[in-house]
Amino acid sequence: MLGLAMLATGCVAGVLAGLFGIGGGIVIVPVLEAVLGFLGVDAAIRMHIAVATSLATIVPTSISSARAHHQRGAVNVDMFKRWAVFVLIGSLIGVWIAAQVHSRVLALVFAVLALFVASKLVLFPNTRNLRDSIPRGPLVPSLLTGIGCASSMMGIGGGVFSVMTLTLFGESIHRAVGTAALFGLAISLPGATGFVFAGWDDPRVPAGSLGYVSLIGFAAIAPATILTAPIGARIAHAFSEKKLSMLFGIFLVIVSARLFYRFLA
Repeated sequence: MLGLAMLATGCVAGVLAGLFGIGGGIVIVPVLEAVLGFLGVDAAIRMHIAVATSLATIVPTSISSARAHHQRGAVNVDMFKRWAVFVLIGSLIGVWIAAQVHSRVLALVFAVLALFVASKLVLFPNTRNLRDSIPRGPLVPSLLTGIGCASSMMGIGGGVFSVMTLTLFGESIHRAVGTAALFGLAISLPGATGFVFAGWDDPRVPAGSLGYVSLIGFAAIAPATILTAPIGARIAHAFSEKKLSMLFGIFLVIVSARLFYRFLA
């Protein structure tokens, strides 16, 4: 039964990864946390394991999703080459401070930002905020480092933050989604590796784990996400830019509501 739940989680996460350029962590993390609670894993490290395992599964998901979008010319490779190192550094910083930051505070910040951008995408899908081109100024590295840091702390591939940022700077929604899928790799790979080392000597981790990464969860979820991510990419390219923007905005509203509830609970 648990295996079927993991496979179902992977299928949903894979479709979301291809559709919105996200790594599926928003689905994977809460489900894994609940499953770990059912298995009796120490409450103090459940989120560590859920986040770490989510990041591990996002590695192959990001590769599959980015490849599917690249075949449709929807990945800004030059941008990735310029920005990837800052996102990667942020991911490692996020792993380092994850245990010291209260998740409820991060949930509130994420919820407010997600709701703001969702309002823009749903109500004003054809407008551009801030500027019509990707900036190259000195503030960009800080912004990218922040995206990597927050994403690794939450166990997500960064697609939510990346797509919001790229669309605010004038990138088309299709290119933003495709490029965000590639950024997910720069976040998830170093993030998962960092959690392996962070939990290496923790005696509370359950059997079948590598540090805080559950190999059992990875084995069940990763194949499903790889198979279903291209389906999400095909669905994304079936929508117009306006409709995809509104669909992504609605998705962010749902995410924001869940995070507000988590903060208030």
